Amino acid sequence: MAEQWRILGDFVDFCKCAVPCPCSWGRPPTEGDCQGVIAYRIREGNYGEVKLDGLNLVGITEFEGNIWDEDVRADMGMIIDERADDAQREALQTIFAGQVGSWPQMFAENVLGKMLGMEFAPIALEIADDSSSWSLTVPGKARGASEVLTGPTNRPGEHAHVVNIPGSEAGPNSGPTTYGIATASEADAFGLKFDWAGRSSKHIPFEWSSEDRF
Repeated sequence: MAEQWRILGDFVDFCKCAVPCPCSWGRPPTEGDCQGVIAYRIREGNYGEVKLDGLNLVGITEFEGNIWDEDVRADMGMIIDERADDAQREALQTIFAGQVGSWPQMFAENVLGKMLGMEFAPIALEIADDSSSWSLTVPGKARGASEVLTGPTNRPGEHAHVVNIPGSEAGPNSGPTTYGIATASEADAFGLKFDWAGRSSKHIPFEWSSEDRF
């Protein structure tokens, strides 16, 4: 019998699309194809008795077409936090490979294409408490930084958040989406190399567990 598990965390991405990323609205990418970096921060988590608090994962990906179409898949390389011990590494791979249900299983079965590889590396992922900024560093492999999208009618400190977006990359159990503009958005890993500074970025809090039924 599979272990019971739960993850409370944050999803961020930095991609090729214009702001706001149309993929999160269930639409095709701005230019018909996309490259980007996605990252997950686990604030609280466990897989059975294995604690996952504070660990991070990063995906470097590309695809062509509307990612939510049945015949479109995203090729991806995955980087796992090198701080994870053997038990944590096994747990993270089991969950994110979609082997034990919830949104990762839906993602693996309906979105994920070719796996370009998996590596372990130091990952620094910082997210402001008020979602006003977020940043990612994987030395020599990926870098991203973003500030929340603002405009002429925003009141100071009152950021725009979108609820119940129809194409949430973090799945149905997502919190409000905050869109940003990337001041850094680059990767050089798994045969993919790009720099999309000035393009779209977003932050989405989420909660997944083995109890989820979609």
